[in-house]
Amino acid sequence: MINDCAYVGETLIKYLPKELEVVHLKRSKGFLSKTLGIAWKILRSKGDIYHVHYLLQDCYLTLKFGKGPVVGHAHGTDLRETINHRIFGRIVRYNLKKCDAVLVSTPDILEIAREYDENAEYLPNPVDTNIFYPKPLVRNETGKLKVLIAGKLDWKVKGSDIAIRALSKIKDKVKVSVIAYGPNFDETVALADSLNLPLNILPKVPHEKLNEYYWSADVVIDQFKSGVFGMVSLEAIACGRPVITYISSQYAPYEDFPLKDVNTPEKIVEALLTEDLVKLWKQQYDYLIKNHAPQKVIGKIMQIYLKINQL
Repeated sequence: MINDCAYVGETLIKYLPKELEVVHLKRSKGFLSKTLGIAWKILRSKGDIYHVHYLLQDCYLTLKFGKGPVVGHAHGTDLRETINHRIFGRIVRYNLKKCDAVLVSTPDILEIAREYDENAEYLPNPVDTNIFYPKPLVRNETGKLKVLIAGKLDWKVKGSDIAIRALSKIKDKVKVSVIAYGPNFDETVALADSLNLPLNILPKVPHEKLNEYYWSADVVIDQFKSGVFGMVSLEAIACGRPVITYISSQYAPYEDFPLKDVNTPEKIVEALLTEDLVKLWKQQYDYLIKNHAPQKVIGKIMQIYLKINQL
C-alpha cells in the first residue's frame, strides 16, 4: 500500500484478511518525502500487488520501476483538476492507461477514468466502524440544535461559507461548532461574525479522536460543492448523527440515499427545520452499512486483488 487519502488505505489494511502481509509506504507533503523519499521506498519494496493512492508521482514511479501489478486509486483532485494540468496531467493520464486496475473513490470521477481505462471501477470508501460507531444523543440543556461543521473550512471545495450563511438565518435555533482548520478558517470566522452567528471553535484533533466531536453534536454539516460523499459525512453517520450535505441525485450509487440535492442556504435551513432527524439518521445509517461498511468494501477489493494477481 503506497500513500493514503482520508485514511482509506489505513482502514483497508486494518480490515484485510490477516493472511495478507501488508506493508504501508507512507510519505508526507514535504518536498523530499514526496519525491526522493517515496521513490527510494518504492524502489526497494517487494510485493505481489501494489495499491497506490492518488494517480500522481507515487503511482508513476511504481509503474516506471517495473513494480506490479498496480492498482491505481483515484480520490478526486487527481481526476477533477490535476489531469488538466499542462505538466502533471500527463502523469495522471499515463497512470490511468498503464495501471492493471483503476479505482475511483467517488462516482463523479468515474467517467473521467473510463476515458482512459474502460474497466475503471467505483469503490465506496470504507468507514472504520471500530472507531466510528453509534452512541446515544447527549442530553441537550440549551434547547438549541447543536450543529457541527466537521470538515475543513474550505469555501472552494467544501462550500463552508454556504453553511455559515444558512445557519445565520436560524441563529436563534442553533449552537454552531467548527474545527479550527482549513484554508478559509479566518474568513469563515469573519463571515460568521459579520452575520452575528456565534461560533464555538474546537481545536484540531487526531483522526481517531474525531468521534468525540461527532458524538457531542445533534447534527453534522459537511460539504455543499461536489455532490459526493466526503469522509466526514460517512464518519458522522457511523457515529449515530444525521448529516446535512450535498449528495447529487445524478449519481446512480446514491439512488437510495434519503436526502439529496441540498446545496443552497435555503435548502439547508429547510432540511434542518423540517426533517425528522432521528428518522433521517436511521435511513442514512442503513445506506452506510449497505455500501460503506468495511467488510463490504474489503469483499470488493479482494476480488480485484485476486483478479489482477493472475495477470
